[in-house]
Amino acid sequence: MKYDLIKDKFAHLIERFPLLRKFFYLLLDLLLLRQWYVKKEIKKYFAGKERIRFYDAGAGFGQYSWFVLKNWEKATVHAVDLKTDYIASFSKYIGKENNFTAQQADLTSYQPREKFDLIIAIDILEHIEEDEKVLKNFRKALTENGKLIISSPSNFDEAAKFTEEHVRPGYSKQEILDKLQHNGFEIVDFQYSYGKFGHLSWLLIMKKPLQLLEKNRYNFLLLPFYYLFVYPIAFVLMLLDLYGKNSIGTGVLVVGKVKEENS
Repeated sequence: MKYDLIKDKFAHLIERFPLLRKFFYLLLDLLLLRQWYVKKEIKKYFAGKERIRFYDAGAGFGQYSWFVLKNWEKATVHAVDLKTDYIASFSKYIGKENNFTAQQADLTSYQPREKFDLIIAIDILEHIEEDEKVLKNFRKALTENGKLIISSPSNFDEAAKFTEEHVRPGYSKQEILDKLQHNGFEIVDFQYSYGKFGHLSWLLIMKKPLQLLEKNRYNFLLLPFYYLFVYPIAFVLMLLDLYGKNSIGTGVLVVGKVKEENS
């Protein structure tokens, strides 16, 4: 499936109608279990801290940059993406805030001059052939106690194998852990996301609606009624996935920190 084409349509819509952006972010929060996992981890390590120096790698629509800016008053945010249109649109939306900077860059070669307490790479490494170069650059950009949060499809994700934008079908647990450790990281946490409950919720609220829209774009008129009945079920399934323990899943979520010299 060509997910970039779908994302481009949403990007055009919120660029044309800026007031829809917050509503769009709300929809992403409601529909994407991945965001539940990532935000849970950010809160786990940074709740109660006044300041975060945050590096949003592969920032996309800017939803995580927005989340940090709105929840940490003294946060500084640096958003980077290879594509210029999404990040330019987000920069235009938030205006000239002194605590936000944006940069168009290739993550395999880009090394920011400053250090960060938190770096996230959400659904980007599966798009990059030379992923270990990216991990090395992340390690150099992290503070001593900083955290790197990675979310990516796993090798159990059959759908990822047919996504045209991916250069790899997904990571096995061993592969992603080995690559992090080989490039100077200690593993703080590893979880499978989208286990049996999460995968079922994804089928109900993501895959099925997209299939309906592919058949006929006017099916979007039916979606509010569809979600009215289906979403409460999916919501419970997502909670079960988030707070349970998945032995396998179609996603991996890893938290790393810079490896100490004497470890």
